[in-house]
Amino acid sequence: MQQLVDFIDNIVAIPAVDIILAICIIVLFKVLSGGISYWIIRLFRIGLKHKREAHKSAFYAPLKLFISILGVYLAILLLRDKLLISQETMVIINKAFIIISIIIFARGFAQSFKPGSTIVNNILAKMDKKQTDSSINFILKIIRFFIYAIAVFLIITQLGINLNGLVAGLGVTGIIITLAAQDTAKNLFGGLMIFIDKPFVVGDWIQFSTYEGTVEDITFRSTRIRTFENSVVNVPNSVLSDESINNWSRMVKRRFKTTLCLELDTPLEKVEKLTAKIQEMLLNRDEIIDDSVIVKFNAIVDNGIQLLIYSFTNSVDYASFLEETEKINYGIMRILEEEHVSLAYDSKTVYVKN
Repeated sequence: MQQLVDFIDNIVAIPAVDIILAICIIVLFKVLSGGISYWIIRLFRIGLKHKREAHKSAFYAPLKLFISILGVYLAILLLRDKLLISQETMVIINKAFIIISIIIFARGFAQSFKPGSTIVNNILAKMDKKQTDSSINFILKIIRFFIYAIAVFLIITQLGINLNGLVAGLGVTGIIITLAAQDTAKNLFGGLMIFIDKPFVVGDWIQFSTYEGTVEDITFRSTRIRTFENSVVNVPNSVLSDESINNWSRMVKRRFKTTLCLELDTPLEKVEKLTAKIQEMLLNRDEIIDDSVIVKFNAIVDNGIQLLIYSFTNSVDYASFLEETEKINYGIMRILEEEHVSLAYDSKTVYVKN
């Protein structure tokens, strides 16, 4: 209580000119923080002409905050002797200023490596964005992690914590941490394998033993998949790295295959004509790949004659493939009607003995 009274007495004893000067420094740095931040960013970004562009920079807000805090710090330095601030207190103030500065700039660096930032956009502009989105996001997360890790290390150093003792303490509990973090390490390694092998990227339609859907995000621990029921599933990366994944988005063509079973008494001339007309119908379709068309008398079975119809289509997404399949089926049915050919039904003949 007595220290607070002494501090107030010291403030009262300070000449008004010094107090006004300190307040002016704080206000001046606060008012000019935006302009100074703009000129600093412009200094490092040649070609920057508009303030609106500077405001979008990841460093603009951190710089403004730092300059405002710098004004407060300089005001304290100005009034240090007048306030009779001890050396020990000044050490604390200096460390607090440095720690705050580290946090501010660490956040600025981390924000500059987020999707949508200028640096990232410049990188993506030189790459095939579709193929590198998930890879870039994964790398950016690793970079941000290391930025914050370095910031924590610098803060610990400023606080004077003995890192040797900290490391020794971690060594004692290392076994427990290792056992507890086994799954996390597996997921991190799985995410790294997904990044290196690129079995899929964000936006791909994938299918594996448990789920099927569209990849929405790939993180250190898991991959987020939106299923076709519109639910969201977070699958651990360790699971995906061990799975056989079917990436439907990588298809360049899609197979159409069906088998027609004609009645056994269908004349062979009709079978030959039917085969030729179905093949011609497929070859005349724009979405069908011509050299993939196969229409053959495939087999003779118990209840009829089988025709194999096989081809590939350029319609790879599911909706357009279904639409193309429907058109092909309509075409086949029309040909059957024109040729007056009936499909066979699965039937059995039962003999009754009297």
